[in-house]
Amino acid sequence: MPLPSGIRSRFVDDINGLRMHVLEAGFETKGRPCVLLLHGFPELAFSWRKVMPQLAAAGHHVIAPDQRGYGRTTGWDGDYDGDLNSFRLTNLVRDALGLVSAFGYRSVDAVVGHDFGSSVAAWCALVRPDVFRSVVLMSAPFGGPPPLPFNTADAPPKPKHEDPVHRELAALPRPRKHYQWYYSTREANADMQRAPQGVHDFLRGYYHHKSADWKDNKPYPLKSWSAGELAKLPTYYVMDLARNMAETVAEQMPSPEAITANQWLPDRELAFYSAEYERTGFQGGLQWYRCGTSGEFIGELQTWSGRSIDVPSCFISGKQDWGTYQRPGVYEAMQQSACTRMLGAHLIDGAGHWVQQEQPGEVSRLLLRFLKQATERAQ
Repeated sequence: MPLPSGIRSRFVDDINGLRMHVLEAGFETKGRPCVLLLHGFPELAFSWRKVMPQLAAAGHHVIAPDQRGYGRTTGWDGDYDGDLNSFRLTNLVRDALGLVSAFGYRSVDAVVGHDFGSSVAAWCALVRPDVFRSVVLMSAPFGGPPPLPFNTADAPPKPKHEDPVHRELAALPRPRKHYQWYYSTREANADMQRAPQGVHDFLRGYYHHKSADWKDNKPYPLKSWSAGELAKLPTYYVMDLARNMAETVAEQMPSPEAITANQWLPDRELAFYSAEYERTGFQGGLQWYRCGTSGEFIGELQTWSGRSIDVPSCFISGKQDWGTYQRPGVYEAMQQSACTRMLGAHLIDGAGHWVQQEQPGEVSRLLLRFLKQATERAQ
């Protein structure tokens, strides 16, 4: 594992049924304030390697796990027909709580989540603000818990709502499909793990397509959750109906010269990702998407209907990241109502979706500034 100096790899047993693989920095001295970093898809704890030393140098104990379904963490069920229940958001929060407790902390200064890890971080802060005393959401804004049906006692019962957008996407002149629902299909894992170009080149194309290096990433807010608006998203979000993800990103493969020139993800670092995903497959991460698209766990999340994130919060994303806007209105709702103590929303130029890898210096600066502000507000 090509890790910078000051980061160690270790395992922690008995974390909510998992043997959890963790990267750790700032472990040399006891009593440091703790920061928990949660990665997204298709990444690993390794995605935080560039910011961990800077947080540790500023006096923090930094913990970054391979989350349930990923990397060297074991104890999860990777079978498509296996236990989807264990991947629901509240159990992922339980994973985070268990890890923090195992390290001897009653609370952490901040939980920081990127991509799908942003959702876990948001729910950590919403459900246990006593433990997760501040939160940084990266590349995936949080719009709040799902609402409960309201004022319906004297109204006639309504049929179960079915989102027509998928049928409408498929009926467009250029037929399309949403990537999260594709990721929920039985075929998605094999499409990627057995990609014709190999896992390494698949990931190279995927990371390139969603980065600032792909020059057509020029995001802007969409007007609505409708087929016509969603079709404006790049094909890594709203795919051509007949193509899988390996075929989608193969069309945008960077040139050999561009790969050689890549400084934020050189091939020797990408090789670690590709080796891990060749070994484990992608299904563990895809289970997270299935939990969301199935709708099975909305009822549980409605327990917190009407609640907001009331600890200090911050949002960081790449200026060239469509993830900020992929769900219309959520970026605005996060700032207006879902997070009541938001100290900043930062869009970093020169970064796409992989913001902490593409622009680690600026991300580290913003994280340290936020941690200082959150601590001062708490005093």
